[in-house]
Amino acid sequence: MGNRFKISGYITTFQLTRGFFAALLASLFLYLAWIGWSHPLPNTILAILALYLLLLGESKVWILFGFFIGLFWFWWIMMSFRFYGFPWAMPIGIFLMGLLYAIIFGVAAILSHFIEARFHLPSIWIKALFLLVASTIHPFGFDWFKPELMFVESYIGIEKWQLFIVLMAILMTILKQNLLFLFAIIFAYQPLPEPTQNLSELHAIKLITTDISVENKWNPKLLDRQIDLVMQEIDTALHSKKKLIIFPESVLPIFLNKNEPLLTQLKEMSKKISIVLGALKWDEGVPRNSAYIFHQGKVKVTDKIVLVPFGERNPLPDWLGEWVNKIFYDDAVDYEASSVIIDYTLGNETYRNAICYESCSEQLYIGSPKKMIVMSNNGWFTPSIEPTLQRLLLQYYSRKYGTTIYHSVNMSPSYIIQKGRVVWRNKRR
Repeated sequence: MGNRFKISGYITTFQLTRGFFAALLASLFLYLAWIGWSHPLPNTILAILALYLLLLGESKVWILFGFFIGLFWFWWIMMSFRFYGFPWAMPIGIFLMGLLYAIIFGVAAILSHFIEARFHLPSIWIKALFLLVASTIHPFGFDWFKPELMFVESYIGIEKWQLFIVLMAILMTILKQNLLFLFAIIFAYQPLPEPTQNLSELHAIKLITTDISVENKWNPKLLDRQIDLVMQEIDTALHSKKKLIIFPESVLPIFLNKNEPLLTQLKEMSKKISIVLGALKWDEGVPRNSAYIFHQGKVKVTDKIVLVPFGERNPLPDWLGEWVNKIFYDDAVDYEASSVIIDYTLGNETYRNAICYESCSEQLYIGSPKKMIVMSNNGWFTPSIEPTLQRLLLQYYSRKYGTTIYHSVNMSPSYIIQKGRVVWRNKRR
């Protein structure tokens, strides 16, 4: 074997190294942002190098790339296992996540070589096409993998046509063995636009950041304390002459529509300040994850449109889904999603509401909403890179659709995003 040591006689050290480093380069933008250091120049270079290495790779390299991408980008999903009593399953879940993306990238690579053999079309063209459309592949409805996300804080734009230019420049460089083709990437150049921040509007809105662990949030003994927190924050916002206060997802972990005294109190307070907060809704035997909007003494409720796979809905076939719910979720009933996107007006401004996971779904940006209020509970996945990945995805959608996003979060900082940039951020308590 010499220095060509093989794993199970199948994958060489060279292939393992190339697959690993291509995935690492494709992930560094995320981890640099996580530690608070992100700059357009290294992000641009790292993304181009990752795509270059990947397009050079054969099928085994693509399989390994997919495996490590699954690990590097999405290991945090298994953090929630801690709260279901299955911490021992975390390594298994992380491996399966890597395996899932290994299969996706492996199928793409194998198919490209099949097409090359059958139709004499170079496989590298098919691989480039796959990378161009990879963001449309949503395993179990999970749509957080987007190759163009690598460019969200770079000198390159995040539109499909700009990714196409980058891929074609790399592809021609490889085929013609001439680095001059890389200069074509300049046609995909698009620095982040300068935000047009409205300071008066910013001062009129209060974004609440809470620091309540999952265990404490769903502890009925601590419910009064959480209600008191909401009331105190509203009073503070009133004294500061705020016009709108936004709380995180499920800041009131109760079926609020069944608590008439609390509803009445919040309606009365909304005559002086608009209030947007997350709570549950009991809808004729069906639980819903909802946002309650209190304004001028009235309340409007918007229900979540896109539910979290496995967290709020089971995407498996009914017979298998029932078994999984029984084993892992104590026979809990799935949440039910709304089928209608609702915009609402507070004062002179119209907002679209999004609750955590769904804010990172293309579906919520239909019609290019001008402003969006997002509320999240990141306690299920902290400490991890999940809040950073979520923020980068929101920057991506803000940059793509021109949406200003007001994000109130539990267990990680809240912030405002405008034209793809974070223009304001607060710290955790």
